[in-house]
Formats: sequence, C-alpha cells, structure tokens
Amino acid sequence: MTGSTSAPLTKLEMAQRVAQDIPRGAYVNLGIGLPTLVADVLPADADVTLHTENGMLGMGPAAKEGEIDPDLVNAGKIHVTELPGASYFAQADSFGMMRSGHIDVCVLGAFQVAANGDLANWSTGAPGAVPAVGGAMDLAVGARETVVMMTLLAKDGSPKIVKECTLPLTGLGCVSRVYTELGVFDVGPQGLHLVETHGITHDELEELLGMPLPLANQNPKPTKENIVEDSKGAL
Repeated sequence: MTGSTSAPLTKLEMAQRVAQDIPRGAYVNLGIGLPTLVADVLPADADVTLHTENGMLGMGPAAKEGEIDPDLVNAGKIHVTELPGASYFAQADSFGMMRSGHIDVCVLGAFQVAANGDLANWSTGAPGAVPAVGGAMDLAVGARETVVMMTLLAKDGSPKIVKECTLPLTGLGCVSRVYTELGVFDVGPQGLHLVETHGITHDELEELLGMPLPLANQNPKPTKENIVEDSKGAL
C-alpha cells in the first residue's frame, strides 16, 4: 500500500490523485460528473491531451467568468476552454477515435464497479429512470485504459464497489482502477486489491465492502508506452 491520509479526500483531491497517474503524452477522455474535475488540476506541463466525445481535442480547464464561449462545452454541457492546437470535428469522427483505440485513458463515473472490473454507469435500473448511455459503452471498451472516479458509497450508504454488479452493465471486465474518497483500488481478473486508504483503515474498508482486500503490487508510475503495450492493464 502506497500510503494513507488522516481524512477522506475532497473531490478536488480525488481529481488530483487521478491526474497523478495519467501518463505524459496520453490522450484522455473525461466522463460526465466528477471526472470533469481532472481537467482543472492537470499541471500545465502534463503533456496530456483531453478529448470530448461531442467533438473536441485539446480541451482545457472549465471556463471561468469572463472566459465563457457559449459554443464551447464538453460532453456534460459544462463550458470549457481550449488549449493551443485544439481542434474540432464531427461527433461521428469523435466516436471513431474512441472505438478504434486512439484514446489512451478514459476516466468515468460509476453507479457500481465489480471486483472483476465490470462497470455499471448508465442506469440505476429504477422504474422511470432516463437511460444515459452517452459514449460510456464505446469508451469503456474502446479506450486502452478505463478507470473510475466516484464516491465509494451511494446516497443510501451502500458500497458502489461490489462482488457482482446488480445494475445494467456498461462493459464487462473493462475497469482496471477505481479512485474514491476513501481509497484507491485495483480491480480485474484477479479480484479486488487495495492500493491506498484515505481517512479509514484497511480493516474498516474490508468490513465496509464485505470482502477481503489484499494489497496491490506496487508498479512504477505508468508511461503512455506501458499502456499501449499492456492494453487494459492496471494503471
């Protein structure tokens, strides 16, 4: 385990933790919700190119007052900025990038993530709920690396990391790492492994999730080349 903090991470700290693991030179898609915060904390010298499925490459942080261009939004309809060299294209071309493996990392939110990496993030399954697939299914299986940034507990207090997903699935075995306010987890064919804790002990996390949490093997910080060579491997 790489370390722990005395308090749960704030949303901005979660975004910073995700940004810490994004390799230099990567092309990255940020999902709707919490993942959009990553754009605001990437260092200026990160050499990361952000992609949006509505047709933009080279997205910058969220627009502040006085910077808003009404025509410049991300997939979540949040006003954003553009970085030097930004480009725009049809949505069909954007989805072509996603489906053909040109996105190195996608960061998605989730309703549930299973210990084997299954992802459920487009429907709560509630009667009358409006489906919200968007580009999540294309990203989950098309990106070379799929990670999740979410709160560990749902509004009703139930864990969102589970043994098996009970909600409609977005993708099978596609998630390699989950970032939450209470801990970071590696997930996949070998099950769930704990990378680090925040404001909670290892034992308390095991009790909260109702499953054992062996410690993850610690690997060097990834590079874009690692991702290309080991598609769908852990960040």
